[in-house]
Amino acid sequence: METVYLDNISLCPVLPEVRRAMARALEEDWGNPSSQHRLGEKSAEALAKAREQVAGLIGANLPREVVFTSCGTESVNLAIKGTAWAAGEKGKHIVTTNIEHNAVIRSLRRLKQMGFSITSVPVDGKGRVDPATVAKAIRKDTVLVSVMWANNEMGTIQPVEEISRVCREKKVPLHVDAVDAVGLIPVNVEELGAQLVSFASNPYGGPAGVGGLYIRRGTRLWPLLDGGVQEGRNRAGTENLLGVIGMGEAARLAAETLPARMEYARGLRNRLLEKLPRVVDDFLVNGDPDNCLPNLVSVSIRHLEGESIMLMLDEEGVAVSTRSACASGSLRASHVLLSAGLDFADAQGTLVISFGPQNTEADVDRFLEVLGPTVKSLLAISPLYKK
Repeated sequence: METVYLDNISLCPVLPEVRRAMARALEEDWGNPSSQHRLGEKSAEALAKAREQVAGLIGANLPREVVFTSCGTESVNLAIKGTAWAAGEKGKHIVTTNIEHNAVIRSLRRLKQMGFSITSVPVDGKGRVDPATVAKAIRKDTVLVSVMWANNEMGTIQPVEEISRVCREKKVPLHVDAVDAVGLIPVNVEELGAQLVSFASNPYGGPAGVGGLYIRRGTRLWPLLDGGVQEGRNRAGTENLLGVIGMGEAARLAAETLPARMEYARGLRNRLLEKLPRVVDDFLVNGDPDNCLPNLVSVSIRHLEGESIMLMLDEEGVAVSTRSACASGSLRASHVLLSAGLDFADAQGTLVISFGPQNTEADVDRFLEVLGPTVKSLLAISPLYKK
């Protein structure tokens, strides 16, 4: 059975052009970029080319402001912990939001154990942060504000430009988690004005296991790793050159095709939302319809648990995601959805459907074809559903 893959926000399949670029690199660019011999110099040139390609995608004028990491999570950790540790006597207060990724939440939790205080601001029913709330949360001892660009569970795009203006006025560094924005919507770090922007390769067709951090010139940052002087002394260790080359090629393709990709994904999203009422009677669409990722739909099927729906869809060859999780024998609802005002039951019934360049209208139709009977059969046995 061929799988209809609709979980691209978690990991988009590596694009064919990227696979070919990585295969060539495996044969030709296998030297250590830090070595002084010809093989090393050739690999250093490949590394520099990939850095330029990634800088082009995110709108960085200086490629050296792009630091390669092992993934988006490492990038977030480096940005948050590195800024906090470098702040010294300036303060120990950080501002964030209630809907951040666990990479942010757990980095801040670790800093809290080290004596930092954290203010987490709320969001509205669409999962959107009010920049004025961020401004009010900033104190004299605030050393960092960390806000995501686009939410991976609801698709809501945050007003990061306005938040950046607030931070500049308050003279507080801003970190933007753009892992689920770069390559999916236009991102220009120069225009944004943030000091730090995290991103990764896999959401837009590059390989997993490679990410990056934009560090605006002049930003003070302590490295997480002690060792060599790679990545401008910001990230010690031999670079994952093969992954970086794949990331660079994926960035080049994304930069060239982004408007068309967005339009295509938006068409699939609209098709799903238009046809969904024909197969499901009672559901909620989450997020901000006017400010959302073009390739993502977050929908809560009422009276059901999303995990049950997901597992039954998987049996039929349709892969989607859900933020309901099973831990210690008890189901936990998404903190993102609860923060946006969903009650526990509706949050539990959430599915996240996300499209990639490889998806087609037939994939949307197949998902809906399977979803209808799945929901019907689960409702028939659901103790939450009153017939």
